[in-house]
Amino acid sequence: MTTQEKRSTVMVSGGFDPVHAGHIRMIRAAAEYGDVIVIANSDDWLFRKKGFVFMEYARRVEILNAIKGVVLVDSVDDTDGTVCEAIKRIKPTYFANGGDRGRSNTPEQSVCEELGVELLWGIGGEEKLQSSSSLAKAVKTSSGFDVPPVRTRAPHSER
Repeated sequence: MTTQEKRSTVMVSGGFDPVHAGHIRMIRAAAEYGDVIVIANSDDWLFRKKGFVFMEYARRVEILNAIKGVVLVDSVDDTDGTVCEAIKRIKPTYFANGGDRGRSNTPEQSVCEELGVELLWGIGGEEKLQSSSSLAKAVKTSSGFDVPPVRTRAPHSER
């Protein structure tokens, strides 16, 4: 590859709360298509979805940044429940989805089609290996998390 050629970028997104082996497999599989950009949903998004935050944003970012193939972990304005804002801002080559996502439950599909971002399906396997929600719920019910999380807005990159 010459210095003039730009490597492909592959965006993956999710709550990653907590990060587990299925996420690692998805990110490593996405890296086969190019440099991986991980969009980690906000603590607010997690709280709206699950009613609690198991692992705060900064800790999730630290772990995600350590995965081979990841070149950027970024935040997103996900107040609409999607990562469309990040797709529009970053314009990756690909938007990769794991085994639990398809055309019927991927609201970012239309934005990708508008921008010419190719959708990748079943990255990391056709079936979902684990569920962060079920892992966190198991811990929550066994250890009595009664204190609500501190939710903050994380700035996103200028990229």
